[in-house]
Amino acid sequence: MIDEKIAYQALKSHDPRFDGMFFVGVSSTGIYCRPICPAKTPLYKNCNFFATAAAAEKAMFRPCLRCRPELAPGNAPVDKAQQIAYLMLQRLDENVTTDEEGISMEQIAAEFAMSSRQLRRIVQQEYGVSPIELLQTRRLLLAKQLLTESDLPVIDIAFASGFSSLRRFNDAFRHHYRMPPTRLRKEASTAKVAASSAGKSSRLQLTYRPPYDWHAMLDFLRSRVIQGVEWVTDDAYLRTVAIGSHQGWIKVSHVADRQALTVEFAHELAPVLPALLGRLRHLFDLTARPDLIADHLGGDRRLKKSLMRHPGLRVPGAFDLFEMILRAILGQQITVKAATTLAGRFATSHGKPIETPYAELNRLTPQAEAVARFTVNDIASLGIVSARASCIIMLAHAIKSGALRLEAGALADEVIQQLVALPGIGPWTANYIAMRALRWPDAFPKEDIVVRKSLGGVSARAAEEISQRWRPWRSYAVMHLWKSSAEQ
Repeated sequence: MIDEKIAYQALKSHDPRFDGMFFVGVSSTGIYCRPICPAKTPLYKNCNFFATAAAAEKAMFRPCLRCRPELAPGNAPVDKAQQIAYLMLQRLDENVTTDEEGISMEQIAAEFAMSSRQLRRIVQQEYGVSPIELLQTRRLLLAKQLLTESDLPVIDIAFASGFSSLRRFNDAFRHHYRMPPTRLRKEASTAKVAASSAGKSSRLQLTYRPPYDWHAMLDFLRSRVIQGVEWVTDDAYLRTVAIGSHQGWIKVSHVADRQALTVEFAHELAPVLPALLGRLRHLFDLTARPDLIADHLGGDRRLKKSLMRHPGLRVPGAFDLFEMILRAILGQQITVKAATTLAGRFATSHGKPIETPYAELNRLTPQAEAVARFTVNDIASLGIVSARASCIIMLAHAIKSGALRLEAGALADEVIQQLVALPGIGPWTANYIAMRALRWPDAFPKEDIVVRKSLGGVSARAAEEISQRWRPWRSYAVMHLWKSSAEQ
């Protein structure tokens, strides 16, 4: 938590740079707000400052209906403790359709070779609450957003938010917010984001810290689009989705005046909504701090021009981790265009068909479990060299067996070592995977030809030395070097 006097000044000025960095509970009203709340600034003596929304709710403050704390942008993890806490949240989100506690703390702790007590201590330190209290707050805030922005029935909202029954949802909502869910829906009816005319999809907002270079993000994704699985228009990104047994489609567009992305999702995906929204935050890098990144990188003349031309340039992540890694392997030693063609062939040949409202979306991306059963000839017949085919199958087996865990927020150094140990994956590919799939802000593929050329045609070793001044934001520096080179 930042200094409370600084926080109060940020609250008085409604400074957007602090949005999501802290929340303020007002003792005279029992409500907690974001620092950008348009309501009249409360007296300092009535303010209680919290680092997280979960901590504010633990102190029995209710979320404000005007500034809507559930829309506050997140914070990307930097140090190891933050990464562990962040990954724990991802694991909980991906398992939201299980019982009330979701995946056990013991299971998650074992992935980090630590005890559940250590994991709970880290979460308490980072968020100010226990893991279960944090999960409860996240579920309630998602439910609040769905009640506000969608027309989904309350029972569907309960399950979409991760509650195992309508009774538990109603009890938790009444206890924390001191009102029934139906009352909130009536009071917030004017804030709804329109649903589709067919009534088969709903829309939600995902916010970010400005600035955000939306067109640069679309350009990057467009050049790597997998035919049948993804589609990029002039102003939107669309794709098919398979999470567990749930299948559907999404459409993501930009709403600049709200500093948000609007996500339209098929109702078939409602039961896995926390996992879906988490993946989209990763794909579009919505938790980045562009102010900190620009301040750090702006002192280097090599990057200054691009930073001025493309403020808010983000690092595209991965919606489906195996899909992105498969795409990276296919892209080794060939052009982006050629790799995109191969990825499209792979999806057309091995992706399951799906019906959507869009003719361009007709395939689900192949999963590791299915690819692990392929032979080298199955893949090589698509025009993919045998060495790449063998690498893809080996990687699919490693992921299927759990020997290799590739999740956003995972400890990148350890995963890079595991990847490089696999035949057919070199340092460039491993760092590129860490940069996008693991959301590591400090990845640096020093072997990259474009990066080395942008730095004056230096060697990989020299590029690594130059990059030290950009840490811990080297992934963003790489994006600016690639963008500058593409514009020359």
